[in-house]
Amino acid sequence: MKRLICAFLTFALLLCGTLKVFSAPDISAEAAVLYCPQNRELIYAENENLRMRPASTTKIMTALLALEYAEKNDKKVRFTEEMTAEGSSMYLKIGEVLRLSDLAKGLLMCSGNDAANAVAIAVAGSQEKFARLMNRRASKIGMKHTHFVTPSGLDDENHYTTASDMALLMAEALKNRAFKKLTREKSAQVDFIKPSSKRAAYSNHNRLLSLYRYCIGGKTGYTTAAGRCLVTAAEKDGLRLIAVTLNDRNDWNDHIKLYDKGFKSRRFAKLDDSELLLDIDAVGGDTDKITAGCAEISGLVLKKGDRLRRVIYAENFLYSPVEPGAAVGKIVYTVNGRIAVTHTIRAY
Repeated sequence: MKRLICAFLTFALLLCGTLKVFSAPDISAEAAVLYCPQNRELIYAENENLRMRPASTTKIMTALLALEYAEKNDKKVRFTEEMTAEGSSMYLKIGEVLRLSDLAKGLLMCSGNDAANAVAIAVAGSQEKFARLMNRRASKIGMKHTHFVTPSGLDDENHYTTASDMALLMAEALKNRAFKKLTREKSAQVDFIKPSSKRAAYSNHNRLLSLYRYCIGGKTGYTTAAGRCLVTAAEKDGLRLIAVTLNDRNDWNDHIKLYDKGFKSRRFAKLDDSELLLDIDAVGGDTDKITAGCAEISGLVLKKGDRLRRVIYAENFLYSPVEPGAAVGKIVYTVNGRIAVTHTIRAY
């Protein structure tokens, strides 16, 4: 027979349940989403599965693969003629040598197409083989409406994605510590291996890092055919949101609008039971008390009007001996009467 050790804690959070405040005229993008990776909720969507050209937001995938490879082998890359590219550039010269991780800086800061080609050839041997790596990873992430052809995002009729897929990609990229650290920097310095005297500083094209205090990174993109494309992430009080706009002439302001309304409509509740300590009566052994507690910390994304309850349950008594780590109770969190999270209480 279990007993209630402490009364439940109930609190209502002042958040809105739906985003009726969003309407098509508010956002200039042909396609847009606001996504919460913590509960996989698509908070706002406009043409979210429409196939579109991603332009240089493609480099989120290229940078992610480069940084993952560099973690195992941050190889020296010699820039060759086949790596040259038109458009935005790190201004690499044939014969120069730098680290793979430094090419990732060029991808995320100045959107270097030369850096993208260099990564593709250094990692896979050719752009075509690297595209296969990109598409394989996209499939694993769950990007069901995406097909990559170029590492840079330069236009190709078979190079396409969707706003919802790009949100999934950004969420995945932010799990990588090196990517997460780099994408939030406003500038990055590259020290070349050859010539050893060369040092270059590259500024981040993502102006939202300066325009919006909660922005934690992202990637810009533009071609004449794709229009202005922007993928960003923002975090406030533990809540992370990702905004994607494709073909949007007013992208900076639209991302700020999406985030402002998103942070008003959702909130992250941290569920921290790591300091809980209970003394439970014990019989049949050398001790009359068993100390128990919970080490679990988790969280929930809540809407306006959600009622969060916390109830702690444990046994009336325990038979000694009790092995350390044995489950002796639980902490149940419900949202609007439905079980959302359960933490286990264990003997110490």
